Formats: sequence, structure tokens, C-alpha cells
Amino acid sequence: MVLTMKPDNSGVVKHGQTDIFPLECIRFMVPQSYIRNFCIIAHIDHGKSTLSDRLLEVTGTVASRQMKDQLLDSMDLERERGITIKLAPARMQWRKGEVEYTLNLIDTPGHIDFNYEVSRSLAAVDGAVLLVDATQGVQAQTIANLYLALEEELQIIPVLNKIDLPAADVPRRKAELMKLLGCDEKDILAVSGKTGEGVRELLDVIVDRIPSPTGRSDAPARAVIFDSAYDDYKGVVAYIRVVDGIFKKRDKLKLIATQAEGEILEIGALKPKFAPLEELETGQIGYVVTGLKDIRACRVGDTFTVGTSSAGVEALPGYREVKPMVFAGVFPAQGDEYGALRDAMDRLKLNDAALVYDPEHSPALGYGFRCGFLGMLHLEILKERLSREYNIDLVVTLPSVAYRVFENGKPEYRVIKGALDLPDPAHIQKIEEPWARTDIIVPADYIGNVMTLAQERHGTYLNTEFLSEGRALIRYELPLAAIIVDFNDKLKSVSSGYASMSYEVFDYREADIVKLDILVAEETVEAFSTLVYRSEAESSGRRILEILKDTVPRAQFVIKLQAAVSGKIVAAERISAMSKDVTSGLYGGDYTRKLKLLQKQKKGKKKMLAMGVGSVDIPGEVYLKVLKR
Repeated sequence: MVLTMKPDNSGVVKHGQTDIFPLECIRFMVPQSYIRNFCIIAHIDHGKSTLSDRLLEVTGTVASRQMKDQLLDSMDLERERGITIKLAPARMQWRKGEVEYTLNLIDTPGHIDFNYEVSRSLAAVDGAVLLVDATQGVQAQTIANLYLALEEELQIIPVLNKIDLPAADVPRRKAELMKLLGCDEKDILAVSGKTGEGVRELLDVIVDRIPSPTGRSDAPARAVIFDSAYDDYKGVVAYIRVVDGIFKKRDKLKLIATQAEGEILEIGALKPKFAPLEELETGQIGYVVTGLKDIRACRVGDTFTVGTSSAGVEALPGYREVKPMVFAGVFPAQGDEYGALRDAMDRLKLNDAALVYDPEHSPALGYGFRCGFLGMLHLEILKERLSREYNIDLVVTLPSVAYRVFENGKPEYRVIKGALDLPDPAHIQKIEEPWARTDIIVPADYIGNVMTLAQERHGTYLNTEFLSEGRALIRYELPLAAIIVDFNDKLKSVSSGYASMSYEVFDYREADIVKLDILVAEETVEAFSTLVYRSEAESSGRRILEILKDTVPRAQFVIKLQAAVSGKIVAAERISAMSKDVTSGLYGGDYTRKLKLLQKQKKGKKKMLAMGVGSVDIPGEVYLKVLKR
């Protein structure tokens, strides 16, 4: 029998007028039918974190005096940028009628660079709240996240947010959602995450529409790890969704994929801070302190079970393997910090499952890592986190995508992640680059500007759909290399900030790609080498040289800046020598005194050039300026 009633002041639970037994003798369990697991998905800046704040406040999970904006965004970086970077789980209690339900919420990021966080969250829940800004309507990432939820066969609850704003157009946005989802108008809720309007009704709808979790409490214990973190004192802390059985404190743990063993030192829920419990039942979401110090032993997507043997326990379906789209070299600014960087990368990998990295050595930059990212924002966030959390200064090389290189006489292709990996052009048969299907949502007035931009980036037009009056969805096929660096910035510029985009890699196609080398003082700087289209080599090289000309410090000699393709110079610049007025100390006398000093300086310059070109020290910030372009 499951009891959900509360005791009176005497500590005795009563049913009607009859005393049953003292409270401490009762083992309270939440039936699976009273559990709801859901997440919130939306385009960036549509109010997910604000709505999560109101849900926590209305359910009484967090007291009003402890409330603050973006409560679930734990990193300072998230608060400064106003975006969610990491998924964040939280458990709430909500009473509807005579029944108290347990609601497990997972707040998710909205930017496309963190959609792997979204996919892991969706795999751990049974339903999703699809949030749409009533002032902006359906955006590109709204559609992308909706497709992810539909792949998981989740129950979708469409919700309009920010209805308190004067610019909110609820009827128009409801029409967009009805066209997108094929639902009825009565199925769409209207709420305000800021004022709390409609939030109580949303909680009731979550209870009514989202199904309770399935699973057997009498089966062998199994749980999927959907996120993890590292604590210096507790070791690896895993966030889990219990699928079958019960996990108790002090149980022996076994990870099926890595065969690592541990012990549940602490177990509990997140409210949103750690709230220790004695156990987690079937269907619940919570955390487990494993005590494991080996970071690689606990991987996201692995299956937890209890006991010393996993024989006969079937592993749960893991997550799809993430495919990084952008590659860049990450090196410590100080060579002796390589060990610290390696440890920091291991810990960040535990917290950021989308990060991929391999050791790399550069003659110019020393030892570091070739890292794979989902996009440029992902790269920027990693750099910021390494700097803030681990106090490591970095040099990041120019980003590139992964190319397929087919060499003469070899049946298999090589995957090239950077310019330094490119083989001799004489041995290359062909090079293929990744292409992405791109969805762009834009007001009708800017369709021409967007299409012009896409054509400049070698895009292939597919079709145009009108979501509502005055808003269109344009589909293009674009080379990934044309998207990753600054396409989104240009898109915002040509659309006055109204356009949004999402993309997905679907194919590899042949391209005329060459290696562009940058020479500083006639020495090749490998960190600046990049892969570009042959037709754009001159313009790309000139752009990089202009940045170098403005940022590289002047020296006592003239510094030559050159861009070359296969040894042929395609662009050049010069940094003039640092001038010094050697005659400033003279006064009076014949002008020949000054002339002698100027001739002496001229001879010295000739002697310096005869001895060599000199050594040019390139500061770390120069690399970053070239990277951002």
C-alpha cells in the first residue's frame, strides 16, 4: 500500500479516524503513475529559463526569497551571455486534486551548437514542452528541436510564452503552431514566464497529457546516464534516469559498457540543489555520487546496474554518437601547462559529451589538442571555460571542417581535420567537403537579401514555404565550411536581426580545396594555415594579411607578410620597420653631423638584413583576431 498523506502534529498518520502506525515506520514511495518526466525545448531566447524559474516558484520547490533570474543556469558564463549552455534537471511537487505528483524537469539549451544536450535530455524524459515566443513566432531551432522530440516519440505540449509583452500576437502565433503541429487551437497554452500567468494551468496540463514512465520496479536495476560532472571531493557525479528496479545508498554499482565498479556513496534528487535520499525508484530522475576518480570510467549514455556482475542485464540504448562539425587546434600559451590542459579537457569531456579531442603537436605552438566542436559558439564557450574554471591561457588555431581526401591508388579516403594533415597535392585524386541542409526563417521583406547571401556562399536553393503572413521558411543546401564561421552573423546583418537558422549535415560532395599558407618574415606560420576554395584563396589570404598587418608588433626590420598556395604567392603585405630618430640628441653645428648618423643607421639596417630576416614574436591575441575574422 502506498501512502501519500501527511502526518498530524503527533507524527502519526491517520486514515479517517483510525491511527495506522507511526510515521517513521512507513516507507514512502511515489507510484510510477504519479511521476511525470518532461523537458522544455525552444529556440534561443524564447524564455525557457524564465519559465523554469516560474515553475520552481509556483510549485514551492524554491522559496521566493531564494529566487533569482536564470536559477538553473549555474555558470556565470550562462548568466553573462543570457543563454543556457548546460541541461539542468530539477524535481518539483505539484498537487492536482487529491493527488500529489512528482515532476522531473530538464531545462535545455536553445542554440544549435548545443543540440546534443537537447537530444540527451529528450531521451531521458517522456514528454516535452515546445515553447514559442509570442512576439517572434516559430524559429529555425524551434523546428529542429521539434524534430528531435518527434524522433523520440514524445508527447508534445505547444506553449506560447511572453504573452504579457505589448508586441505579442497570440492568434497569429497559434496559427503558426497549428500549421506546424497539425493540432487544434485548444491544445495550445498561452503563458507568461515573467508574470506567472498561465503557469498553474500548464502544470495541470503536464500532469494530464504527459504519460507516466514505464518500467518494472521488480526487474534488475537499470539506469541510463544522461549527464555527469566531476567533484574534487566526491569524484564522478552521474545524473541518471532510473528505467527499472531501485537504486539504494551503499549499493555496489556496475557500469555495463566500461565494466567499471563503484559504490553509491550518495543518491538523491535535484531540487535544484542536491537533496540526498535513501533510494531512487523506477521512473525517477536524480543523481548518484559514484566515488569514481577515473573520469573515463563513467561515460554519458552508459547503463548503471547494481551488484558485482552485469551478466544477464541488458544494456539500455545509449545516445547517438556525436559527430563534431568544426575542428580547431587548442594549445596552451605556456608550454609547461600542457599537463594542466590535458586534465582540464578530461574533466570538461565529462561535463560536455559533445567535445571530441586528440593530442596534437605543432612545431610552432608545441603540444596541444585537435578538438572537434558542434559550432563556433561551442568553441568560444570551451575557451572561456578553460580560462575561467582552470586558469589556462590558450592559443586557438583557425577552424576547419572535416574533409574526405581520396589519394591516388588508395581505395579508402582519409578524413582531414586540419590544413597540416593535407597530403602532397600531387598525390590527391579528389577532396570532398560536408554539405548541410539549412532551414532559414525570415520575414518576407528580407527574402531577397537572404537568397543573395546564400548564393554567395555557393548554396543550392531547394524551396520556400510560408509559415504565416509575412514569414517564410527558406531551405538551402550549403557547404558546411560556408556556414560555420560567420554565416549566422551575416544572416542577422542582412535581415536586420530577424532571421534564424538551423542546419544538419547530410552529404559529402567534391570540391576544389587548396591549402593556404601564411608566411611571416618568410617563415610559414602553421597555426595560420587553412583550407579554402581555390577561387577564394586570394581574398581569404588578403583578409588574413590585413589583420596581421594591423596587429603584429613592428620590429627593427621590415616584416614581409605573404599568403601562398602550393608555393605561389597570391597576396602580400609589408609591415614597415620601427623608426627611430637617431638625430634627436643633436643640437647646433653643421648639418653633416646629422647626415653621418643617418648614413650609419642605414648601414646598420643593411647589415641586419644581410644577417637574416629576424625573428618575429606573434602575440596570442593575434591568433584570436585572425580566428574571429
